[in-house]
Amino acid sequence: MDTESKKSDLAELKARVTELEAQIAAETEHKPFRPTGYYTAYYATTGFMLGSIGAMASLLFNVVGSVLTGKHPLELIRTYLTFPLGDQVFALPEAQNGLMLAIGCCLYIGTGMVLGIPVYLALTRWAAGSSLSKKLAVATVVSLIIWVINFYGILSWLQPAVIEMSEENLIVNRVPWWVAAATHLIFGWTLALVYPLGDFIPYERVSEQK
Repeated sequence: MDTESKKSDLAELKARVTELEAQIAAETEHKPFRPTGYYTAYYATTGFMLGSIGAMASLLFNVVGSVLTGKHPLELIRTYLTFPLGDQVFALPEAQNGLMLAIGCCLYIGTGMVLGIPVYLALTRWAAGSSLSKKLAVATVVSLIIWVINFYGILSWLQPAVIEMSEENLIVNRVPWWVAAATHLIFGWTLALVYPLGDFIPYERVSEQK
């Protein structure tokens, strides 16, 4: 092989090395994650977490309302506890009653976390980037739909079917419709107010200034 052929081969090898180095640099370069479409998993998880805030807000609303009307502060929790315990929950001893109310509060917040998923998904789907008034409107519609489904589509037949008692539905009968609706509305409005806390903002690496 003459000198010119060697120089040509060397030039080709150098060009190949340069190409490979450029490819390696591009592959190892930091690229922030960007969802290609609607980020359902993220917003569902966020709604689950923010649902706890909505549940606590609605529970506080009921506590204040119960005190103002002369009822037990956790009257709503006691009523919901009739689902597993029946009407005997109102006759529990004081020590046992306190424990059951604590468990009931945890279950109430846990339920709110689950219900926070559809409410927040609806907000991100139909009110993302919109004004607060539109978010409140979407939250109102979705919350009322959930209330109707929960009370008159599920509890109205599920509690009598599960608990051995008369055909009376203690939850639906003891909780006035407007109280149940207002509780769900407070829950949904709270999620609309805390909506920015769950907004997806991609991470941006700050480059070092030399």
